[in-house]
Amino acid sequence: MPDTDVRKPILVVDLDGTLIRSDMLLESFWLSFARNWQTPLWALAGLAHGRAALKARLALTGAPDPAALPYTPEMLDHIRSWREAGGRVALVTAADQSLAEAIAAHLGLFDEVHGSNGRTNLKGQAKAAFLRERFGDRGYVYAGDSTADLPVWEGATTAVTVGVPPALRARVTTLHPDATHLAPPTSMLPAAIKAMRPHQWFKNVLIFLPMIAAHHFTAQAFIHGLLAFLAFSLVASSVYLLNDLLDLASDRAHPRKRNRPLASGKLPLLRGMMMVPGLLLAGLLIALTLPPLFLLVLAGYYVLTIAYSLWLKRQPILDICALGSLYTFRVAAGGAATDLPLSVWLLAFSAFLFFSLAAVKRQAELVDMSQRGIDSAAGRGYRVGDLPVVTQMATAAGFLSVLVLMLYFNQPTVLQQYSSPAILWGACLVLLYWIARMILMAQRGLMDDDPTVFAARDPISRAAFLIIFAAIALGASLP
Repeated sequence: MPDTDVRKPILVVDLDGTLIRSDMLLESFWLSFARNWQTPLWALAGLAHGRAALKARLALTGAPDPAALPYTPEMLDHIRSWREAGGRVALVTAADQSLAEAIAAHLGLFDEVHGSNGRTNLKGQAKAAFLRERFGDRGYVYAGDSTADLPVWEGATTAVTVGVPPALRARVTTLHPDATHLAPPTSMLPAAIKAMRPHQWFKNVLIFLPMIAAHHFTAQAFIHGLLAFLAFSLVASSVYLLNDLLDLASDRAHPRKRNRPLASGKLPLLRGMMMVPGLLLAGLLIALTLPPLFLLVLAGYYVLTIAYSLWLKRQPILDICALGSLYTFRVAAGGAATDLPLSVWLLAFSAFLFFSLAAVKRQAELVDMSQRGIDSAAGRGYRVGDLPVVTQMATAAGFLSVLVLMLYFNQPTVLQQYSSPAILWGACLVLLYWIARMILMAQRGLMDDDPTVFAARDPISRAAFLIIFAAIALGASLP
């Protein structure tokens, strides 16, 4: 006999896209992938046994923390109001039963919990049939968010929609003129642009460094540099999105990173996943207009970033080496795009300087952890006690980069290029000051972003760069 409440229909709430601004299948996939790089392989093979079976296995290997999920505030308020009015509430979802129960236990708002059981995927027609059998025809009010919920809304006494587009809203209104519509959809474009992290593109100006170092200022070199900058920026954004997908759990545990579009639910995971290959393809198409060596360097950069996201970022010191190398790849890409050979001096300077900046990035993170009372960060291989060693690495590598630059400026072939080489020593002193100040800012907890992004926003850093470039220009022009 159907389990119904004669006083008031039960409120049945969907999970994915309704109760939370996310998808539990994708959540568990990316969390599992972050832990085991083989996840895509066995997940693809697991589809042969059905989506319900795949969800059950992913729930075992990648169960997210219910407390950190991006819940829909409007839906939570509606559930609480329904309960205060004496109504009962059930969570019925296509997500695996174990995940649904964990979320229900965390919220404490549901009288019943029903999810996929490893054999039946509780979605669409299957969910509609289950609800008719469980609560009777027209025995429930259903809250959902997608076209897959239309068969369920047809059997409901009325409907609640969450974030549905106008076309779907019109179809639901045709079924239930008294439907309640929560959280109207907003444009995802701002979130998509933010997820691309265009502010991080500032790093890619390093592509122009070989051109500057070689005093090679031709129109063709400049155009190739711009194309390389754009290609690298698009590919880098693809990497940032992929890294954010893999870092969902750790980002949500961070006070600042939890506001990133994917972690906060402002950008759907599926949309973010689609942007990853789209941005990569766009960058590669631009790269095809440049010399073949540039495409090879760009491919090496992408492979290293994948290795960093999946493994290297959890390995102490190796992660700093990888981050420093990613900066150096930008310099190498600039040389490849403009057909300019890279000198040993430029490579040595880049290696030490960027290792230092990568260490400063880790130093800033460790200081932040110390201030928040956290001993170790999720998904990283460092502890707060490592801060002195990381600071020493940043200082030593940074000062070595200045030494390399001084030795380079003292080379006979370089001295011949400058009419007033003594001025170049001023540039070295300013660089020495800037590196020391960056380390000090990180140590004081005043750096909450990538060092290069911090430098782009920092007036003193911008002034230091201006002085360095001015000293180099004056050294070349003064009699």
